[in-house]
Amino acid sequence: MIQVHVTKKLLAKLVIAESNDSLTADDSTGNNPLNGWHGNLITIQRRNCIVMVHDATRFPLFLPCLTKADFAKLDSWFEDSFMNTLLKCGANDQQMTIATKLLAGLSIDSICDRSVQGTMNRVKGDIEQMIYYDDAQLVDLSGPKVGAWLADSPCTVKGRKGFIMPKKMMFELLDNAFLSSSAND
Repeated sequence: MIQVHVTKKLLAKLVIAESNDSLTADDSTGNNPLNGWHGNLITIQRRNCIVMVHDATRFPLFLPCLTKADFAKLDSWFEDSFMNTLLKCGANDQQMTIATKLLAGLSIDSICDRSVQGTMNRVKGDIEQMIYYDDAQLVDLSGPKVGAWLADSPCTVKGRKGFIMPKKMMFELLDNAFLSSSAND
């Protein structure tokens, strides 16, 4: 399971299953390096969107123009957005393969970290500024393309000196996961 900490606003929209069908409120996340995401529901041009940020790498995902039915399939939307954003960022075959192996169902809770929430707020502001500056319509934007653009922006992390580059950090995480899986085989 991949743990996703969501805001109360997003939690109200999600369909949480008690069984293992889709999203769960289970705590069994294991040692998955992709574990630990934060998600927030934002409204842009009167449309529901989700911004997700990986806690350790600050790698962003942008899921635009979601409908009520889409919230029930957040697992699929997450996987699709993550893999396509990695492709847009230029991930190599090895990184894509290990990312596919690490993907798992989502486990949802509403415990949030203020540092990561600050990053999500900055991401939201960057998206709104891009839309305003380019005079773009949200329905014309590609979520993975926006996510890749955001992944090239430096981020600060509480307790760390300086800044990190989300794309570089995610690629390093996937490379390390590949090395550790190769060592175990």
